[in-house]
Amino acid sequence: MTRTQPIETIDWHTGGEPFRIVVDGPAEVTGEGLTVAERRVVATRSEDVQWVRALLCREPRGHAGMYGGFLVPPDDADAHLGVLFWHNDGFSTACGHGTIALGTWAVASGRVPAPADGLTDVVIDVPSGRVTASVRTRNGQVQDATFTNVPAYVHAHGVDVRTSLGKVTVDIAFGGAMYAVVPAASVGLRVRPQDVTELTAVGREIRDALNAARAAEHPLDPRLSGIYGTILTEETGPTELRADGSRLVRQRNATVFADGQVDRSPCGSGTSARVAVLAGAGQMRPGDELRHESVVGSVFHARVTGQTAVHGIPAVVTAVTGTAHAVGTCRFVVDPRDALLPGFVLR
Repeated sequence: MTRTQPIETIDWHTGGEPFRIVVDGPAEVTGEGLTVAERRVVATRSEDVQWVRALLCREPRGHAGMYGGFLVPPDDADAHLGVLFWHNDGFSTACGHGTIALGTWAVASGRVPAPADGLTDVVIDVPSGRVTASVRTRNGQVQDATFTNVPAYVHAHGVDVRTSLGKVTVDIAFGGAMYAVVPAASVGLRVRPQDVTELTAVGREIRDALNAARAAEHPLDPRLSGIYGTILTEETGPTELRADGSRLVRQRNATVFADGQVDRSPCGSGTSARVAVLAGAGQMRPGDELRHESVVGSVFHARVTGQTAVHGIPAVVTAVTGTAHAVGTCRFVVDPRDALLPGFVLR
């Protein structure tokens, strides 16, 4: 891939959040002999790979909230795909909505064979580990996909952060990336479209303050350190006790990630982190369900499917169910005379 070569993409969205799939990615990250985590490091250091990412993310080919991924070889033959997730600020370590989109695309396109009726596991290597999208089909059509993440755990409870809207107390949790979790009401806001500007500003403040304090250092892998996003939460109704004894927890969230992007979906890896916080507080247990709504009203359904430990820290295995839909296919071209290459971002 050169800087003037046309780029073919397949565009999807999961719960309103875009996911632009590049099947034939830059050669620097698609060669043999590297793990997906190592490919991410190569991508972040490569001017050419960063240029292609920027071209596909920024206007006029993208927008401030654009998201996507380069397909790369998996770590070994036990996975179907590898992927490097990208956004307007760089390359992320995890992406649940992208995993749901990739699994759905892999089955719908025939890349991974699936029965007309049943479940098909699409195994995907991402920078934070190996994840699975269990894709449910009926009459040959994809109905939904369930994202089983790497184990999620609480990294820190009750961390105080000063913001322009006052002091807040956050929990930090890992769901493939590190997130700060805080009630929106603690800064006088609601999770609703008309508050997005203020939610974005305070989400960035919280992230920057915690990263300056090095409050989210991964216990073993520094590549996974640092707050990736701030999850601002709001309850949408009382917890319901169901006939089988399980509980239905109802919440919505706005996840502000990277450099001020707002997830239009309920955020898959962020939902895993949110479940870890709820489980740690005794508000969710195996069999319970979180109905997690986004700022635009799309919904993920999340469950605890197992309990484990990571580096000696209690952790939960989460499953997050959502739907993804095709948007279109694109063939982007580059005119070397274009003075605005690789693009720009306006918010």
